[in-house]
Amino acid sequence: MKHLLLAASVCFLPMVSMAADPNPAARAFYQYDAIHQPILSKDGMVSAQDAIAAQVGADILRRGGNAVDAAVAVGFALAVTHPQAGNIGGGGFMMLAEPDGHVRAIDFREQAPASATRDMYLGTDGNVDNEKAQFSRASAGVPGSVAGLLHALDSHGTMTRRQVIGPAAALADRGFIVSPALAQSLASAGSLNADESSLDYFGGYEAGDRLRQRDLAKTLKRIIAQGRDGFYKGKTADLIIAEMAQGNGLITRDDLAAYEVVEREPVTGTYKGYTVAAMPPPSSGGVHMVQMMNMLEGYDLAADGHNSAAYLHKLIEAMRRAYADRSAYLGDPDFVEVPVAALTSRDYADRLRGTIDLTASSRSVDIRPGTELPHESVNTTHYSVIDDDGRAVSVTYTLNFSFGSGYSVDGAGFLLNNEMDDFSAKPGSPNGYGLIGGEANKIEPRKRPLSSMTPTIVMKDGKVVLATGSPGGSTIITSVMQAVLNVVEWDMNTAESLHAPRIHHQWLPDVVVVEPGISPDTLQILEQMGHQFPRDEDGAISRSTLGLVNSVGRDGDWLTGASDPRAPDSLAVGP
Repeated sequence: MKHLLLAASVCFLPMVSMAADPNPAARAFYQYDAIHQPILSKDGMVSAQDAIAAQVGADILRRGGNAVDAAVAVGFALAVTHPQAGNIGGGGFMMLAEPDGHVRAIDFREQAPASATRDMYLGTDGNVDNEKAQFSRASAGVPGSVAGLLHALDSHGTMTRRQVIGPAAALADRGFIVSPALAQSLASAGSLNADESSLDYFGGYEAGDRLRQRDLAKTLKRIIAQGRDGFYKGKTADLIIAEMAQGNGLITRDDLAAYEVVEREPVTGTYKGYTVAAMPPPSSGGVHMVQMMNMLEGYDLAADGHNSAAYLHKLIEAMRRAYADRSAYLGDPDFVEVPVAALTSRDYADRLRGTIDLTASSRSVDIRPGTELPHESVNTTHYSVIDDDGRAVSVTYTLNFSFGSGYSVDGAGFLLNNEMDDFSAKPGSPNGYGLIGGEANKIEPRKRPLSSMTPTIVMKDGKVVLATGSPGGSTIITSVMQAVLNVVEWDMNTAESLHAPRIHHQWLPDVVVVEPGISPDTLQILEQMGHQFPRDEDGAISRSTLGLVNSVGRDGDWLTGASDPRAPDSLAVGP
């Protein structure tokens, strides 16, 4: 990794050429050729999609907490300040790297209620009833965030619940000033209109208003006082069950009491001397990021140039093949056998690479999930934390869509997820993000739905150099992979890696989504190679932002942080 500029987000560089460098010693710190510079600290770093929550985490680090303490504090604070996706009504994943290099994967993904059935979202015509699967109380899985965050705190943290959850409860009680971005998001959230409680909690706010959430504060205080039982039993559980009864929801008291957090073995791979550790199934992220990076490492990407047509062509073709495999093989490993070792093997990557024509696009209709695997014995938010001991935490959690199902638990102050849509309600039919699923991801009681969330830790010589991840539904895996490649392949610093424009392809539909910043000339070359792009009503190639990556890391003696410039309220901050 390159050396980094010792400055905050605003800086001024001397207008001198490298040949006329008046202070060669400064080369140890100044990166003259970097347009974007990360935030630096020696005492810890937090990067999150919401500035208020990021500052809560930084304050925990300043008070002597470790990265886990800070991550738990950020997770609960986001449930107050970022209701689009911050949650105690959803679930997610945490990657945790210890100072000794050991990496843990903590799964607190939602589970299907015990009464869930395979065909529960099919209408009388045999097709998926998307309104029921996505915008009803019946679309909610059993929430895992509270159990997961408390598990991490109890097992790996150093502070009390009051110390780390107290700031979130205070924010909910006293309120905070609504930013323009949050006001716009609330105003455009049509799903909230179907529920009177959601309108009471979130309706009518404009930028500059103070948003107080007294019911949510009471819920958080019950968690502080009673721990897990303050959510999965007692008053809060009663309120959840009452909400289910209002609209044929499935979650029961037994479902809540039976929820379990699982620690799993990370999916790991190597790339040019770096170790990449990411979330295993029921996340598809780790498997397919390692699979794609295995394919790409066999090329001389540096000879192509960053975001050249030749480089992007290889990215697209690797993405196409990985997402085809995702449709067939990925699911909850507690219910189906997921061929992780086969999908992430070098031999399989070599075979897939051999099917890529470097001069022309493949057609997705011609690409099928691999049938000769080697034998082996959506809205979401992400934040990353690193402390001065080198402990790093990468957390992605979600309600699925922005504001989840749109339904709030009346009296408890939080939104319900609609994660049941991440199952294959009808194998072969797309979910809300256009992803195709198969039998491995069919609905079953107590099963966890397949996810694209990809919290990731990158290490070199046993030390963390990057902790990263992103929201973005089906685009998460490709957004995170490009951020990682920007560091380990293209030698970018933490900030540069997030500013670079991204692309996405997910097998079906067979189109390449591109961000602003990719050259029209490059797109023309890709089109001549046969790649297809979505177009607007005027016939121009449509461009969309992809992912909101938040990263922290280490470069030499310095801890680094950067928040994605695509998110207006995001912040990277040290204690």
